[in-house]
Amino acid sequence: MSATMHVPTTEAELAEAIASTQAPLAIQGGGTQGVSSDAGSALSLSGISGVTLYEPGALTLVARAGTPVADITQMLDEEGQRLAFDPRDLRTVLGTDGIPTIGAVAAMNNSGPARVTAGACRDFMLGVRFVDGQGEIISNGGRVMKNVTGYDLVKLLAGSHGTLGVLTEVSLKVLPKPDMTAVLLLNGLTDADAVAAMSDALGSPFEVTGAARAQKGVDGHPVTMIRIEGFEDSVSYRLANLKERLGRFGDVAVETDQARTKAGWAWVRDCEVFQGVSGNLWRVSVKPSDAPDLVARLAPDNALFDWGGGLVWMVLPPETDPRAQMVGVSGHATLVRGQGYGRFQPEAPGVAQLSAALRKKFDPRGILNPGLMG
Repeated sequence: MSATMHVPTTEAELAEAIASTQAPLAIQGGGTQGVSSDAGSALSLSGISGVTLYEPGALTLVARAGTPVADITQMLDEEGQRLAFDPRDLRTVLGTDGIPTIGAVAAMNNSGPARVTAGACRDFMLGVRFVDGQGEIISNGGRVMKNVTGYDLVKLLAGSHGTLGVLTEVSLKVLPKPDMTAVLLLNGLTDADAVAAMSDALGSPFEVTGAARAQKGVDGHPVTMIRIEGFEDSVSYRLANLKERLGRFGDVAVETDQARTKAGWAWVRDCEVFQGVSGNLWRVSVKPSDAPDLVARLAPDNALFDWGGGLVWMVLPPETDPRAQMVGVSGHATLVRGQGYGRFQPEAPGVAQLSAALRKKFDPRGILNPGLMG
């Protein structure tokens, strides 16, 4: 990648930069994820920044792509609101610096532990503005959830990693912050029992908002975490009932200290268990019921199960490819940190054909993060 980075400060300047170039472009936000293409001149969206609209009563926010997530979080916090999908900040385990931006969050569909029940980033995106591969400015969606269009570009752009267009603005639905958070802790379970306990909790009527398990927690022992949020009386009622329900799996401890519960889920969200651990960091998405056997075959030193076991993070030696162990297992593996493999798992032929057709439509010259997603 070129050492020179272009940082446009307006949407029009970005459009002109894309329209006037014939060279590949490596698109990035705040440079925290290390996921832009290795080929091309660096193009950063960090200069196109600022919240353009915030209506707390309508639970809507519109921000330019380069707006720091921290600025948005602070603004929402002052109104007792939050980004419900709780995006991950992996700088600690990736060894990167920079500032996470909302455009990168949307482009990656970056979603934290709450995704298992609240939904992903894309589910809270109301509208987008972006520049396609020919330098055309396109707007799609709106500021209400019921906006209807013939072509749902909002969903297409979410998770496209800058290969279909360069986001310049995102409209989001936000939600109120809960009054209270409580966590049930089950220690010493096997992977299989932990997944069974998380599945039971998520299938209960007690509105669980997070279910995660680390083979080695902060104290080096297995820990399974079940989160409940909401009004204090409601949390207390659900907490007592769920604790009784999960008692068949073993002793259940309760944590209600708000600082500790917040720190504990940030630890899960940001994969802090892998800080300082060398090797390739993989993100594996599978059915929860398949997770224990797959992890047993790969035998990592530690594994972090999120989304009730539907998402597994693990650090593996460079010579170990989890995709080779997934024959007959429905799911996919993404290389988040490391070398030796493509970042994304090769798509099935039909999906690959559809993806290529979409890229040809929105980026016919093939200049936006070329090669990043196939």
